[in-house]
Amino acid sequence: MLGLGLGVGDEVIVPSFTFAATANTVAVCGGTPVFVDVDPETFTIDPAAIEAAITERTVGIQPVHLYGHPAPMDRICAIAAEHGLWVFEDAAQAHGARWQGAQVGTFGQGGMFSLYPTKNMTSGEGGMVACGSGELARQVRLLRNQGMEAQYANEVAGFNNRMTDIHAAIGRVQLGKLAAWTATRQANAAFFDQHLEGVVTPVVREQATHVYHQYTVRIEGASAAERDAFATALREEHQVGCGVYYPTPVHRLATFRTEVDLPVTEMLAAEVLSLPVHPSLSDLDRERVVAAVNTVAKAGA
Repeated sequence: MLGLGLGVGDEVIVPSFTFAATANTVAVCGGTPVFVDVDPETFTIDPAAIEAAITERTVGIQPVHLYGHPAPMDRICAIAAEHGLWVFEDAAQAHGARWQGAQVGTFGQGGMFSLYPTKNMTSGEGGMVACGSGELARQVRLLRNQGMEAQYANEVAGFNNRMTDIHAAIGRVQLGKLAAWTATRQANAAFFDQHLEGVVTPVVREQATHVYHQYTVRIEGASAAERDAFATALREEHQVGCGVYYPTPVHRLATFRTEVDLPVTEMLAAEVLSLPVHPSLSDLDRERVVAAVNTVAKAGA
């Protein structure tokens, strides 16, 4: 965003059902994140909500490919083209995901991937930026290295955001394993789709390739307290790990608190629960997860 010139007074439309980093990126550039609602089935940004939020100050859209399911990039890019907006893809959880056959990170001006240890692949720490032009790539390189390409030839005010060679080496090895790991995640997800009962399993659009950073179900109609009780039962009674991503919508965090009506976001924040889907699951692990979820769901029915 800094490489393209985002700054004070600029608005970027973002979903609120995401991690705070999505909005942080806009704010640290001096811009203003404008929060909109999401699709209740795929958890990704709602194109109709984007169109309704555009103002004369809007300069960009930042869709999030949440949990590994790509946002509807054809519709988003069409909106951006109509209004002359940038598109920044938050692909932190979506390494290898595709929309209509095209890799996420290739649709907009820039695509950002996380390499944090919990992601589908890691370098130990750090991330990657896919750039839609050579000029943007050069600006990103300048910004990550104190504003210089050649030593002591500083061109802009930059940062010390270089990845170490050791971390890069880890990432290169992990990249070679990503396709196989993704296939295993998808197989695990298919097993859960077939056998889980009493919860709403993830929806995958026909145009999408889901890479299942998280396998996220919904406890339909549950309050946050009821969902949390479901999670506690899985952990304490059945020793099945699970997590909630994300219990507090970003527009309700202290850093971004704003009064905006996002009913789908509020509903999902109360209902979602992510189950283990990582490629190290054994057949026995998968069966244990299914048995636990079905037992807890039946008990609460």
